Amino acid sequence: MTTTEKILEVIGAKIRPALQSHGGDIDFVGFDDAAGQVTVRLTGACGGCPFAQETLRRQVEAVLKQEIPEIMTVTRE
Repeated sequence: MTTTEKILEVIGAKIRPALQSHGGDIDFVGFDDAAGQVTVRLTGACGGCPFAQETLRRQVEAVLKQEIPEIMTVTRE
């Protein structure tokens, strides 16, 4: 399984359901293997939320880094 496939699996199983329960969602934009950087887009209620950066750091980045050690950082588009 590639890193991208792992990322998509974790987003679908662990991150998206939590965001959707609050009216938001997340789109995977890409993964830079050399930098270990995942880029996502927060949509729905999460897209314009003043706490979006905190959600990105505390929920999205924390879960992805815990599940996939090669991820160093998560940014949003």
